[in-house]
Amino acid sequence: MPNNTPQKPSENNQVNQFIGTRRLSVAPMLDWTDRHYRYLARQITRHTWLYSEMVNAGAINYGDKDRFLMFNEGEQPVALQLGGSEPTELAQAAKAGAAYGYNEINLNCGCPSPRVQKGAFGACLMNEADLVADCLNAMQDAVQIPVTVKHRIGIDRQTDYQPLADFVGTLRGKTACRTFIVHARNAWLDGLSPKENRDVPPLKYEYVYRLKQEFPDLEIIINGGITTNEQTAAHLQHVDGVMIGREAYHNPMVMREWDRLFYGDDAAPVEYADLVGKLYAYSQAQIQAGRGTTLRHIVRHSLGLMHGLNKARVWRRMLSDANLLKDNDGSLILEAWREVERANSWA
Repeated sequence: MPNNTPQKPSENNQVNQFIGTRRLSVAPMLDWTDRHYRYLARQITRHTWLYSEMVNAGAINYGDKDRFLMFNEGEQPVALQLGGSEPTELAQAAKAGAAYGYNEINLNCGCPSPRVQKGAFGACLMNEADLVADCLNAMQDAVQIPVTVKHRIGIDRQTDYQPLADFVGTLRGKTACRTFIVHARNAWLDGLSPKENRDVPPLKYEYVYRLKQEFPDLEIIINGGITTNEQTAAHLQHVDGVMIGREAYHNPMVMREWDRLFYGDDAAPVEYADLVGKLYAYSQAQIQAGRGTTLRHIVRHSLGLMHGLNKARVWRRMLSDANLLKDNDGSLILEAWREVERANSWA
């Protein structure tokens, strides 16, 4: 099982206190933050916490564990996010995740999709704090690693702060959970699609700041609508950590300065050419491993890698072209890179 830890920068750097913390993290995103994306992200940032996409506890318990739990050497720190509402099932899945080497188990109490609602978990659990407490306690009893929770600031068109504080306060009082990742939007369980739920309900960052003020002993991490390093730095004046989702996926190189800016690591950031070389070697190894991985599975996460560079559109087009991908040969990555390299000045 993977057993790598992030490299530690110079002891003289005053920001070293943040190494190993969830100061920066990439959000769990269904169909996006699989092990191939996480490999890419880890080549760009050494210290940022990475999260799996949400996995149903039952799928782990009764399905192919390797399919759902396997991750790459060197991904750590990496967390497994579970979906479910049955304490025994969640405990069993958490135990499996810990055995595979995950550093944290996270319970999803924020997903608003109809499919998740039918399973009586995700965001609708915010209406059942006692049940969430039972789930967290069962999971924590099963593992030695931290168990955390990710949730919204409210359900449907609820506008008051107090129900959010009551939810967090109940979990604080009844469980050992001390890390709360808060998406600063309500989850509308009716009337909005999952995509609209990421944009339409208004952001209320002040509610998350207030949680930190009222529960100073808790680790409060803010999530939702954060796209720039300047925004991240501003949020860190009020909370313990920042979780970024879509921007880190569509523009992966936004993570390039995170180690320096937010962890005090003065190591040189990764160069594009080196990153492309690693991505090529990784793709060849994964394809040759014979587990059914195709080049498309890997490069679909890299389409935004050249964001802002000349010929970025050519890179995207080549790596999404079905005719070019059908040969399942990672050298396509190098060919696309040569188009970008020739069109940019690297002096």
